[in-house]
Amino acid sequence: MNNAKEIGKLTKEAWYELAKMPTAKKNDFLIALHDALIRDAPYILEENEKDITAGREKGLTSALLDRLRLTDERIKGMAAGVKDIVALPDPVGKVDGMKKMPNGLLIGTKRAPLGSILIIYEARPNVTVDAFALCFKSGNATILKGGSEALNSNRALIKIIKDTLGSCSINKNIVSFVDTPDRSVVEELLKSNEYIDVVIPRGGEGLIRYVSSTASMPVIKHYKGVCHTYVDEKADLKSALSIAVNAKVQRPGVCNAMETILVQKDVAGKFLPQLKDAMDKEDVELRGCEASRAILQGISAATEDDWYTEYLDLILAVRVVDGLDQAIDHINTYGSHHSDSIITEDYERAMRFLDEVDSAAVYVNASTRFTDGAEFGLGAEIGISTDKIHARGPMGLEELTCAKWIIFGNGQIRE
Repeated sequence: MNNAKEIGKLTKEAWYELAKMPTAKKNDFLIALHDALIRDAPYILEENEKDITAGREKGLTSALLDRLRLTDERIKGMAAGVKDIVALPDPVGKVDGMKKMPNGLLIGTKRAPLGSILIIYEARPNVTVDAFALCFKSGNATILKGGSEALNSNRALIKIIKDTLGSCSINKNIVSFVDTPDRSVVEELLKSNEYIDVVIPRGGEGLIRYVSSTASMPVIKHYKGVCHTYVDEKADLKSALSIAVNAKVQRPGVCNAMETILVQKDVAGKFLPQLKDAMDKEDVELRGCEASRAILQGISAATEDDWYTEYLDLILAVRVVDGLDQAIDHINTYGSHHSDSIITEDYERAMRFLDEVDSAAVYVNASTRFTDGAEFGLGAEIGISTDKIHARGPMGLEELTCAKWIIFGNGQIRE
């Protein structure tokens, strides 16, 4: 279905049914979806292989192909994420802060779904299931627009979702999928605020800027991840090396991977050669500032653009800094306010870093790779918001609802 107005209208109508659906029925469906994903894994893998083959022909990087690829283990993980959501409390209907006013009114807030959500994303087909399952449990209908690279994989996953909805006697229009590359359909959806309540873009900077400038409804931005690790002079260098390698290479093509490492000048001479040896073993290209290149002969020079770049690849920018003040200034100047970490044994410096780095997730002595809904105990995630309004950081069930005020009276009128 690719008629924007029809998609929007049917999705919004279906949402009114979902918004009042009991938690037990939602959970029964999610368990059925878990089972269907496991059962139909061979079909999913067959369709995913078509996307991988096409991606290779298009010359996609190894990191992007990794984001695109599904395996038995990743499908099991996707299904497990759905099952994890079943165990999480349903935020819809949760009442907070009830208080009795002097005039006798009882006033508080109640969590309610956001409504009909348009989610535009690139490359990673697992987002199709994660995003839908979280929206479903939190009472939101979804319109999904995945990247053309994952078209076959996404079609397969949407078919499984819709077939499971049908088998559970639930309106299939609770989820819609836009499977055309025609940009005009997306543009029309972004202007359909009579049907769509919120849009969430997940992808590159160009996509997010386009959505933000075009949408007529609120946008929750999931910007790029220019993530940093700062190695302080009070760091345990063995731990710092382990964390740095993990943050860069464990999965370089995702938004919480480290893109720049900052090293305090007094430990740079000892730490940077160790870092280079470790990164060489992982085929990571280093691009360094003048001071780091004086220590590491032969590495490429970092340009001003490198400090702003989300590589999503085996490339790492390296800068030697005078100390904590310069590290914080660098992160707040060049970072994307996503995830940043300090490695230090000094408590006061750690606390300053937590207080002064303006990012959604700030770490002490840990890898930025933990910025993830599942790792934060939220189940699967809709994404990592770098906004400061409504939601910030990993968005789970609670962040997919909003507060409505509820007021109980017994005949009060305002004088």
